[in-house]
Amino acid sequence: MTRIIRRGGRWAVAAVICLLWAPLAWPYEAGEVANGGTITGRVTLGGPTPVPRAFPMVLYPFGDFCKKISNGKGLVLLREFNVDGEGGLRDAVVAVQAVPSGKPFRSRDTELVTVNCMFHPADVPESEQFDVRHGRLVHIHPLLTVIRNHTLLSVINRDPVDHAAQVYQPQKGNRVLSFPIPVAFKRPSRGFVDLEKDMRIVQIICELHEYMQTWAWVVDNPYFAKTGKNGSFTIDRLPPGTYKVTAWHPHLKPIEKSVTVPPDGTVSLDFQFDGAKVVRPIYETQEQFRIPPTRDPAVDLKGCEDPYCVRREHEHH
Repeated sequence: MTRIIRRGGRWAVAAVICLLWAPLAWPYEAGEVANGGTITGRVTLGGPTPVPRAFPMVLYPFGDFCKKISNGKGLVLLREFNVDGEGGLRDAVVAVQAVPSGKPFRSRDTELVTVNCMFHPADVPESEQFDVRHGRLVHIHPLLTVIRNHTLLSVINRDPVDHAAQVYQPQKGNRVLSFPIPVAFKRPSRGFVDLEKDMRIVQIICELHEYMQTWAWVVDNPYFAKTGKNGSFTIDRLPPGTYKVTAWHPHLKPIEKSVTVPPDGTVSLDFQFDGAKVVRPIYETQEQFRIPPTRDPAVDLKGCEDPYCVRREHEHH
């Protein structure tokens, strides 16, 4: 038991504040980086590219506005695997593990915006949000962000319709946070993210629009990167040393590699995922549409209890 001795009240208040904030102490320390190095590389997807998930718009509210992201046939197609002509996989995160100190975090890492009934990371430029396919401009949904534990998640609603955030930890199967996102234009809605220790995956879904979802990898230092259209990434100003580096994409098991970063130097590190190893949770299974799921007994409907939803973990079932 800790005793607090009151001396004019000031020390007691200070001690209580320290006790309240102690569990939230962040172990990473920002400071100067001497002779920092750089990791560059590319994330690719081999094998088949999983098909988009289809959501009938008639099931969800505010269709008159949200239909701008439909395929023109009454469906919203959630493209979770965007691959360029050379196999470059966008929306993968590459993160360096166990870096105790170095460059500071960026200020917008835990900010999202809603754009056309989709969640977008606030730091994604418009050039990464749209693409030309078959001669027409297509809205590409930036699928992935990063998040820090014990911080505020902020969402700015740029749509003229209401949304509502629900934050899940798929590794535990439970909802950890929910808050409304009303039509507020430039005024953020916020919720405090408090995840269990060592949980790395977060899924954010709109309560009103099931197709409006994004994924996040939990980071504890700022040495990470999200891949763009060609799957490339760069992580700079990294203190020299040997590190473990993780690459992850939703529905795929993370890949871990070791790399030695030289002082003032650059090292190359590539990752390749296999599209044939994607296994979705049973609630995401579909043949043509998200709802209803297929009843064909020839289709594998095994649930996915593994944190990363990989086929190898279920071969014994």
